[in-house]
Amino acid sequence: MANLNVYQRLQQLRKQGKKAFAVLIDPDKVSTTQISTLAKLCNEAKVDFLFVGGSLMVTQHLDDIIHTFKKHSDISVILFPGSPSQVSKQADALFYLTLISGRNPELLIGAHVVSAPMVRASGLEIISTGYMVIDGGAATTVSYMSHSAPIPHNKEDIALCTAMAGEMQGKHVLYMDAGSGAIRPISESMIHRVASQTNIPLIIGGGITDAEKAYLNCKAGADVIVVGNAIEKDASLIKEIAQAVHGCSVEA
Repeated sequence: MANLNVYQRLQQLRKQGKKAFAVLIDPDKVSTTQISTLAKLCNEAKVDFLFVGGSLMVTQHLDDIIHTFKKHSDISVILFPGSPSQVSKQADALFYLTLISGRNPELLIGAHVVSAPMVRASGLEIISTGYMVIDGGAATTVSYMSHSAPIPHNKEDIALCTAMAGEMQGKHVLYMDAGSGAIRPISESMIHRVASQTNIPLIIGGGITDAEKAYLNCKAGADVIVVGNAIEKDASLIKEIAQAVHGCSVEA
């Protein structure tokens, strides 16, 4: 898949039943010094993607963070922006997020209208993303900032219909997120329900704190597993979770 762009790689994963692991970093929580060490750990674990972004942008070193990482790694860097200001030409691609689980018009189209010229001018690969926030049992920054309630943890029909609507609207990928530091991760049954009745790549994140949970999410139908908060606390998890995710690919 070396000659494919990011979206094509995601499509290949879905088509071939392979699984990928993405490490998520918040620019506000990592320094350029730390990013060099992180790049080494990601290389050794054969991490597939680095996602970069957060709900806020307090620091001003997004470009430096990505530039430093790419000096030490060939892993594709994808922006996971919490606002239009989180755009960097240093990255490889950008998830152009539409909060399809919410009802805030700003995050359905308003912010996109404002950011469109800047995003287009960036030259980044743009991946239209149906973003779905699932209740993880704790208040999250994204719910507070978006003024939107998450999809209840046990409402699988709502999650499924939301995902189907996103796919039929032409989203390239679906991203289901229980939020940073979620107490209750997305259930395998909800993941399976969505994965089995949609045909576009499915990304799952939030509350995944160990290799077993990552493996079970893959078995349920996730194409990409994203871990951020747990790795901030214990970087050794990168290797363990990568092995679990890629091991699920071998079985598939």
